[in-house]
Amino acid sequence: MSTFQRRLIPSTAALTAFDCVARLGSLSAAAAALDLTPGAISRQIASLEEQLGTILVVRNNKGVNLSQKGEQYAKGVAEVIEKIRLISLEAMAQGTASTLKLAIPPTFGTRWLLPRIPDFVERHPDVTINFSTRIGQFDFGKEELDAAIHVGRPDWPGCDCQLLLKETVVPVCSPEFLQRNPFDGPSALLRIPLLEMASRPQAWRLWFSHFGITERYREGMRFEQFINVSQACRAGLGVALMPSFLIASELESGRLVKALDLPVDSPVSYYFVCPIEKANDSSVGRFRSWLFDRVEAFNKSPK
Repeated sequence: MSTFQRRLIPSTAALTAFDCVARLGSLSAAAAALDLTPGAISRQIASLEEQLGTILVVRNNKGVNLSQKGEQYAKGVAEVIEKIRLISLEAMAQGTASTLKLAIPPTFGTRWLLPRIPDFVERHPDVTINFSTRIGQFDFGKEELDAAIHVGRPDWPGCDCQLLLKETVVPVCSPEFLQRNPFDGPSALLRIPLLEMASRPQAWRLWFSHFGITERYREGMRFEQFINVSQACRAGLGVALMPSFLIASELESGRLVKALDLPVDSPVSYYFVCPIEKANDSSVGRFRSWLFDRVEAFNKSPK
């Protein structure tokens, strides 16, 4: 291998350090995640920059930012590291059976994840998934769980949180309700019973404020479960603000329609979370890789 070719293949230690800094946005956070010192992380980054002949990380008083080239490089490095991790895990598995203990939110699990699980089973027949329903944070050690799908923000201490899906909400109702109550804009919903999910108490206020509306809206029924909100909508009891990717089947079948085609980004997102010490487990790694492939396919599919 020529000297030039060797220059194009940085050390895995340097790439791993850079990837961790890019994901966590901090030298100290990356050092804690990799069980190194911030100085060691800084030296790895400097070595990588010297080898490539370009600045990847810009230091400032608040921490670090990626340069434009650094952002581009980080995307490719993340893909390469994940691929190396996956093929390494597959080699380590040696065909032996393994178990993944996964926590999932109930609605996301039944509406989006479980219909896709047969594909995972077909691709990885040696991995058995044990599902548990959880909402909010918990102690992975005490619960004896390996990973979780988390709805909220990426603020789980001691864990690796990777963005899975952003949530977009849209007002929906039954076709008959919309026929009786045609809406000409967001303010028209102020006079309509608005159904609410208990887990999203501020959803309607945030949706209205997105359009500059501060007037008090008419509160309607509140439900604990997603399925009850959907059924109330179909029964013509009002308009609900629902995550669009969770009601795809209802919209496609016409059981529900958009009261207004005005989607708004929700303040919460879905994350794949696992304890840092579990990040390289075979079953966790293979499921994570499969899951993000399914999300990518979903995002590219026509809506």
